[in-house]
Amino acid sequence: MNTNSDNRISTALLLAAGTGSRLFPLTKSSPKCLTLVNEKSILERLIRNLKKQGFKRLVIVTGYQKECIMDFLGNQSGDLRIEYINSPDFRTTNNIYSLWMARNIINEPFVLFESDLVLNTSLLDEMVYPDRMAVAKMQPWLDGTTVTLDQENKVTHFQKGTTKSYSGIRFKTVNIYSFSLSSWRAIVKRLTQYIDAGNVNCYYETVFSEMVEEQSLALESVSFDHKPWYEIDTIHDLAEAEKLFPLELTKRERREQAYA
Repeated sequence: MNTNSDNRISTALLLAAGTGSRLFPLTKSSPKCLTLVNEKSILERLIRNLKKQGFKRLVIVTGYQKECIMDFLGNQSGDLRIEYINSPDFRTTNNIYSLWMARNIINEPFVLFESDLVLNTSLLDEMVYPDRMAVAKMQPWLDGTTVTLDQENKVTHFQKGTTKSYSGIRFKTVNIYSFSLSSWRAIVKRLTQYIDAGNVNCYYETVFSEMVEEQSLALESVSFDHKPWYEIDTIHDLAEAEKLFPLELTKRERREQAYA
């Protein structure tokens, strides 16, 4: 992989407008991204990862319980500047609309995140360069969209769901993408066509899939198989994630345990 530091990305976009209904009642009065995973929220973990990777700008698309996110983060965290876009139609739209909402505020390469992922920081090492897509080999407990790759690890096809059989190894989408400015501009054009046609309640993967098929978007895959990550949609997912990301003790707490 070409990892020239000159094209290292320093802007992130987080889509956090949804209601997180499958995590109810934990999301009754706060957004999914503030759900605690062993006493540290999904959002806090992401912010720490971004700062460790040298990100300087974070744009968050908010909707449900947006004040909770804004109160928690403010406009700055260390060297990370934080900006917000509110999606007032979050109850009747899906992530294709949230991504489209960022079309005017982001005019540089960026990494796209969903608000339900916890991951080891080092997994982002290869994602901070343009036009990449995080994937993991399909496992029995995973579901959702998969992709196929060619011999050069380029994404060739998206498959909706996992029930349709096809040859080759299945790779699960991890829902982290990086885009060059030229790719983003092409994506915005296609997103706008969908939104103008009233297709506001589908997934942005529909657009990515079409563009990959017609070769107007090229994405290089980045494997997430070597370090822990988890997508948290349900209470069960949360329990599994807490097994992978145990409670982190402070230095003082570790010393106290050692001498107990």
